[in-house]
Amino acid sequence: MSIRINNLHLNINEEVDLLKKKAAKKLRISEKDIKEFKIIKESIDARKKNDIKFNYAVDVVCSNEKNIVKKLRDKDVLIEDNAFVEEMMPGDKVLKHRPVVIGLGPAGLFTALLLAQKGYKPIVFERGEDVDNRTKTVEKFWTTGILDPNSNVQFGEGGAGAFSDGKLTTRIKDKRCDLVLESFVKAGAPSEIMYMGKPHVGTDILKGVVKNLREEIKSLGGEVHFSSKLEKINVKNGKVSSIIVNGNEVPCTQLVLAIGHSSRDTYEMLNDIGIFMEPKPFAIGVRVEHSQELISKNQYGDFYNHPRLKAAEYRLTYRAQSTNRPVYSFCMCPGGVVVGAASEENRLVVNGMSYHARDKKNANSAIVVGISPEDFEGSSPLRAMHFQRHYEELAYQLGGGNYVAPVQKISDFIEGKVTDKLGDVVPSVTPGYAFRDLTKCLPGYVSESLKEGFVNFDRKIKGFGPSGDGVMTGIETRTSAPVRISRNDNCESISVQGLYPAGEGAGFAGGIISAAVDGLRIAENIIKAYKPL
Repeated sequence: MSIRINNLHLNINEEVDLLKKKAAKKLRISEKDIKEFKIIKESIDARKKNDIKFNYAVDVVCSNEKNIVKKLRDKDVLIEDNAFVEEMMPGDKVLKHRPVVIGLGPAGLFTALLLAQKGYKPIVFERGEDVDNRTKTVEKFWTTGILDPNSNVQFGEGGAGAFSDGKLTTRIKDKRCDLVLESFVKAGAPSEIMYMGKPHVGTDILKGVVKNLREEIKSLGGEVHFSSKLEKINVKNGKVSSIIVNGNEVPCTQLVLAIGHSSRDTYEMLNDIGIFMEPKPFAIGVRVEHSQELISKNQYGDFYNHPRLKAAEYRLTYRAQSTNRPVYSFCMCPGGVVVGAASEENRLVVNGMSYHARDKKNANSAIVVGISPEDFEGSSPLRAMHFQRHYEELAYQLGGGNYVAPVQKISDFIEGKVTDKLGDVVPSVTPGYAFRDLTKCLPGYVSESLKEGFVNFDRKIKGFGPSGDGVMTGIETRTSAPVRISRNDNCESISVQGLYPAGEGAGFAGGIISAAVDGLRIAENIIKAYKPL
């Protein structure tokens, strides 16, 4: 049991060390009477640019907590009951074979981690390389345009999130979120992610965290195999019986499919063997870049470069009147760079990435437009995937090949002319860029929606749209999976027993934390049904 205090404030020049003193004053006790003190949540209130504040929720352990709260009668002070969580009890079924996990992104990583911690000794197969070798392969692609279709920004240890901002925000409310964050901290992530309002790790630190979690899985009896691609799932009497990996058959009755949102060849294999899936809504658009100084000044005013404040973020939404489609920012990367993120030859896609310091000159974000299944031609459950491929091919051709990205100033895009001269914002995209008309690699309704959106966003952040030097880079298509692989209440595929579609690639998550939580949920279902090995 502890006392939760909400809405404790510090001004921009007050140090965090003052929080404990302020908590004691709020409770009308001595600071010495506080036995334990923990920051639960930190957020920034920048509504008044001349009076920026940090807002905190903290937990305090002391004597006579209930009496203190009762006497105060303060709505911001309440008892926090740290209820005991009952230990998960394993089931009584006997596993014929060790559980197998396909993919070592967040969903696969946390499925395997929990299974290993509970004594199930999982086997993990990841088509890409370990994070160190993967980094070398990706950097080679960024400098030369030579793509490895099996190890790239989308595939490999850590999943697509390993080359991103390492953003740990989520809208889901689930007790497992704290478990994921705690696991990250134990594996080397900064402890501040436990309470920051918008926590992030950064691609540089995240790589080490992922590696440490992998080593924990191995130390507990699990196996991790890289450059190991799932080629086929064998089904017998409606159940998984074995899988083919790199041409070799592996006996398997419990198969976790944490393949990520870009495993298109795996989607095709699943469709061929009759696994039920259906297209789902997602979004496509472009990456935009602005100077980070512009974004931070808009958020923080004259305090924009204060040492207590980090590179500012934004979240923008609008509904286009001409198309009735949502236009919004996605995966905003403060102080970051735009990177080539292709996973298939002759198809171009870009993404954003930040290091932990977020200290690069540009801010970038996807600005995307909502797409629904009605926009896809044909009846195939993979028609959304074919839609993505079509526009990625157009973007590749528009850039002139070798994964050179088409680029255009936002103002020129709105005016309908090809850019011939940049302003203050220089594109950071790798391996290179060329000035092009981006309407030629986007659906017409997406272009029209984006133009409206930029005009609207310019009213919210002056200089964001036609009045500034912002730059667009095409094309962003991997906002989420193009399919959902249907599953039952036990998280098994409705088509095949023993097959567990997991995470973002199965259509059940939308980011690092939600994918990791889904992985934990899958592991729990296996644990509740089967005995440890």
